[in-house]
Amino acid sequence: MFFWILFALLHLGLFALMFYSMRCWPGLPARPSEDCKETVSLLIPARNEEAHIAAAIEQALRGSPGIFEVLIYNDHSTDRTGDEIARVAAADPRVRVVSAEPLPEGWCGKPFACRQLARAARGDWLLFQDADTRLQTDAVARMLADTKRYNVTFLSCWPGLVMEGVWEKLCMPMLNFVVFTLFPAPLSLKRQMPALGLAHGACILMRREEYERIGGHELVKPELFEDTALARAWRAHGLRGICLDGQDVVRVRMYDSWSSLWNGFQKIFYPAFRHEVNFWLFLLFHIVFFIVPFVLAPVSLFTGGWLLMSWLMVAAILGSRLLQAIRFGYSLPAILFHPLTECGLIAVALASRHKCRRGAGVPWRGRNYKWKAS
Repeated sequence: MFFWILFALLHLGLFALMFYSMRCWPGLPARPSEDCKETVSLLIPARNEEAHIAAAIEQALRGSPGIFEVLIYNDHSTDRTGDEIARVAAADPRVRVVSAEPLPEGWCGKPFACRQLARAARGDWLLFQDADTRLQTDAVARMLADTKRYNVTFLSCWPGLVMEGVWEKLCMPMLNFVVFTLFPAPLSLKRQMPALGLAHGACILMRREEYERIGGHELVKPELFEDTALARAWRAHGLRGICLDGQDVVRVRMYDSWSSLWNGFQKIFYPAFRHEVNFWLFLLFHIVFFIVPFVLAPVSLFTGGWLLMSWLMVAAILGSRLLQAIRFGYSLPAILFHPLTECGLIAVALASRHKCRRGAGVPWRGRNYKWKAS
């Protein structure tokens, strides 16, 4: 009896944590309070992004006139990315291309591209953006305003997810569910502990002076999960950084098919863990807390007893998903498929580990990456 009560209370505690994060995690101001005189360099690494790169640049320049320059690193693309960049650059002198270099040993592709972009930038602030990211109107000015509001030199906006296909609507909300069932986002604003550092690589703004002083992306050169690793390294060097709810500032369609979902999450899943034991504890936690109750609940209809507490656990899990769907505008029917998406989460985690440790590595943008947790 005690076990079932404790198990149910833990589920309610997770629901409370989710409610706390969703309710208290702040967004950015609706509009900047004053004009900022500091300059911002928009930096975009691009590898085989012919479908996205032109729209990303044009929307950023159209909606954020405060952008001083736009630098693009065409990372040895094999499609028409270079042609698209050249077309946009011919129409606006603020757009420049940074020459690509061979990827050095020990570097992952994106951190190296970001390092090269930062070296060529001239702005007071460096705004790193993915090619599939779309900055909304006044995004840059609003971000700069919040660097002053919170007295930080590192600010990441957690983007709003654009989901059009069925698989996207089913699977992509799990990204936020995984993060915010355990991560106390509002607490990370108050406590500048490195372990509470969080960032989304779609949009990261850093003051150039501090970036160069601590070494920038060289700190995370072998990382596939470089965004949060950099956020934690920033704090570890005694600098202040935050991650805000930026869904109305930044929008991104991360993956547009089942194959891109599978490959994309394989790339980041296992490398997100520093230690092997943490990886297995994470899987055990999700199996026990977010899959087992859905198995026990139907069984309790026949056995009765304390197994009926499992329905309270199911209600807490689905309630957490409902809070998330309301806050981020996700599809409500997708909530009912939670057990299925949890099983998919476990599957992609195991596939990611296998490929990183035993296989050829996880493929991404024409490169294979390996990772081995300690």
